[in-house]
Amino acid sequence: MNSAVRAVLTSRESGIVLVLLAVVAATTAVNPGFLSGQGVHDLFLNASIIALLAVGQSMLVITRNIDLSVGSVMGLSAYLSGQMFLSDKDMPTIVVVLAGIGLGALCGAFNGALVAIAKVPALVVTLGTLYVFRGLDYAWASATGVQQVNAYQMSSDFLSFGSGSLLGIPNLTLVAVVVVAAAAFALRSFRSGRELYAIGSNPDAARLAGIPTGRRVFTTFVISGALVGLAGMLHAAYFGTINAGVGSGKELAVVAAVVVGGVAIFGGSGTVVGAALGALLLTTITSALPILGVPAFWQRAVDGAALLLAISLDRAVMLRLAARLQTERNRRRA
Repeated sequence: MNSAVRAVLTSRESGIVLVLLAVVAATTAVNPGFLSGQGVHDLFLNASIIALLAVGQSMLVITRNIDLSVGSVMGLSAYLSGQMFLSDKDMPTIVVVLAGIGLGALCGAFNGALVAIAKVPALVVTLGTLYVFRGLDYAWASATGVQQVNAYQMSSDFLSFGSGSLLGIPNLTLVAVVVVAAAAFALRSFRSGRELYAIGSNPDAARLAGIPTGRRVFTTFVISGALVGLAGMLHAAYFGTINAGVGSGKELAVVAAVVVGGVAIFGGSGTVVGAALGALLLTTITSALPILGVPAFWQRAVDGAALLLAISLDRAVMLRLAARLQTERNRRRA
């Protein structure tokens, strides 16, 4: 068998696709409408925002970092869009989107500075900013007296973009595909992208090799924050209703999508394409559970169970690989 074909068949992404097909087949057998044109449209639409969040998160996890504040930053960016339309309902959509991206990048820079410059562990930093950013969101809503912004208060162009499609493909999905493709190309083709893997594999060795690890980690936090800000804008455009609670609980779903997608939680390996497929798989499972008769309270356990399973499998593979390498070393010495 050709080595390239073997690599494709044995990749984590191929396994995700096979599981995804199995879930779709089982659900379609129970409810044929699940695979209708509208059903497929809804699946991709629901997965698009999680996929966007997963792209930035996967880049961070590759460097042995993590961002638990993504849901709060998403909510803050979404609420910003509502406030902008309250001040001017005819605000150009591009201005609102750029403002959301900018706010997300600013939050990412704050996290990145504490991690890369102050050397505080990312888990500690982002666990704290998860509550700080959410608190700012609620404080902003309280100060303005606007607890919720509704669709009739926003621009029709903004809402049309969120609910629109091109050639039957949702606009949100097209945006997610472009972002995933751009990130995958950058990680594979640019030196700065490949250096993220080196940092995640061995930070000390990467530093000794002359890689500016602090700058790379800081930049990755900024990029991830910008993507979270974009996701917040798209959430507002699609749902048309915004309050200070937008994005609550997204952290687990995003981390689960990244790890299920094959990005090693210990850093150094994985792809953004796998993370996006992980987002699609978990979204599909969540949509399929009610059709398969699974009680609603189990739906929230899916992400956690998938996360635990993926981490356990990765750990088992790493231990097996380490044992194999040790056996090879012993054989050479003998």
